[in-house]
Amino acid sequence: MTHSPISQFISHHYRHFNAAVMIDAARAYTQHLENGGKMFLTMGGAMSTAELGLSLAEMIRQDKVHGICCTGANLEEDVFNLVAHDHYVRIPNYRELTPADEESLCKRHLNRVTDTCIPEAEALRRIENAVLEEWIASDNRGERFFPHEFMFKILLSGKLKEHYQIDPKDSWLMEAAIRNLPIFVPGWEDSTLGNMYAAHCISGEVKNIHTVKTGIEYMILLAEWYTQIAPDGLGFFQIGGGIAGDFPICVVPMLHQDLRRPEVPLWSYFCQISDSTTSYGSYSGAVPNEKITWGKLGKESPKFIIESDATIVAPLIFAYVLGW
Repeated sequence: MTHSPISQFISHHYRHFNAAVMIDAARAYTQHLENGGKMFLTMGGAMSTAELGLSLAEMIRQDKVHGICCTGANLEEDVFNLVAHDHYVRIPNYRELTPADEESLCKRHLNRVTDTCIPEAEALRRIENAVLEEWIASDNRGERFFPHEFMFKILLSGKLKEHYQIDPKDSWLMEAAIRNLPIFVPGWEDSTLGNMYAAHCISGEVKNIHTVKTGIEYMILLAEWYTQIAPDGLGFFQIGGGIAGDFPICVVPMLHQDLRRPEVPLWSYFCQISDSTTSYGSYSGAVPNEKITWGKLGKESPKFIIESDATIVAPLIFAYVLGW
């Protein structure tokens, strides 16, 4: 692989501690792909609002990511950014905000995520209106789809195109929709659109609560997909912690222990970017070897944990894998 300035810089300067683990993980990621393996990416936190799509969309385009598990927030916030980017408000001094300052943002309908405020009217309500049409249409037809499939529908339909405020090539979900990339969104109800869906079920606009498929159905789908892909080697690249990572990694012990399919391979690579602390009993902060005891990883699996800020580290790893 030919490496350009960014990759050359990190190869030369990132020699020790977390920096060294980062470059080791990036090299192992590249080697895994060169050996014919696939990579599964999980995304917690607010990485879509951090605009990870600037690099993740290209990773999907260049066949460096083959499946994604993300929170409902990351699923929707990539689309919020697509249609409302110019209306976002950055608050550089967010650490200094008083309760009165926060109340003022609330009254302006600006929902804050660290230093970035998502505008309610231009982002949340615009997407709600678009996806509500799909929910009601599917409900009336007696059809059921997963949360990401509804998002794929509205993106591929072009109904939001007039509202785009960034290049759609920088939307990771748009690229995933174009490629029909396997997406899994456990706990989707813990998201803005999930809350809105519940409200529309309560109001009666959506009559069948099961019009949107559930997390258990996502696990069944994941088990089928994993069984097909894993024999060629499937890696696990985890950004952050929480349900986005905890949910999919469990598919292996489920297949082995609950379905009695010991022939299904373990995850063949593991890397997590995390700032969680192991000693607090945090599963998100657990060292990779702990996963061996749960039947998720093998003792020979390449394992990396980078204790750092994913908004800094993930784009650098992607840059290396892409040869930037």
